[in-house]
Amino acid sequence: MTNISKDKLPCTVIETGDRPTHAVIWMHGLGADGNDFVPIVNTLDLQPSIHTRFVFPNAPIQPVTINGGSKMRAWYDIFDVRFSGHEDITGIHASQYAIETLIKQEEQNGIKPENIVLAGFSQGGVIALHTGLRYSNKLAGIMALSCYLPLAETLATEAHQANLSTPVFMAHGNNDQVIPIELATLSKQQLLQLNYYVEWNVYLMEHSVCIEETTDISKWLKKVLR
Repeated sequence: MTNISKDKLPCTVIETGDRPTHAVIWMHGLGADGNDFVPIVNTLDLQPSIHTRFVFPNAPIQPVTINGGSKMRAWYDIFDVRFSGHEDITGIHASQYAIETLIKQEEQNGIKPENIVLAGFSQGGVIALHTGLRYSNKLAGIMALSCYLPLAETLATEAHQANLSTPVFMAHGNNDQVIPIELATLSKQQLLQLNYYVEWNVYLMEHSVCIEETTDISKWLKKVLR
């Protein structure tokens, strides 16, 4: 495990084998950092023949309005608890550009985009959805954990044809007190209406990740990382 900087976006990188042919770019939630999901790699039990590079980027430190303007790692600002009301369009687009840069760097490292998964939890899942559905090359999949679809009203016009058939894994806690499951369910319905393929999972948990969810993530990753 090494801490490196990629175009001013610091990342923690873990490789499951020499000369990786696949990659998972996994974004953390609000106030966390790139190390948050590092421990999950060893629990995924992925195929040993598929050498995968896990990239855990750190969001920039910035003030967050709903937290009284306190500075923390955040992919975008949040103005109120409704999330889908007044959205930080500028911040979301800035994070989209930063993650697209990471994808392109993995492509330059020899990993084909169709072997790259975008993943994220909470705010990170929001950026995974937003970026992946708009990316100009087909990706292996998009994993959106405990999150919602941002800027939903512009997706139909901004979505790229390359990822219309890309599998989307969505998971949520039935007792999530941070991002209500009703908002996540609405996001799922919006994606289905646009003919995306969504694997939808609900777990007995709050705003977190549980063992059952990790098992399902493992199964899904084995399907899309081939």
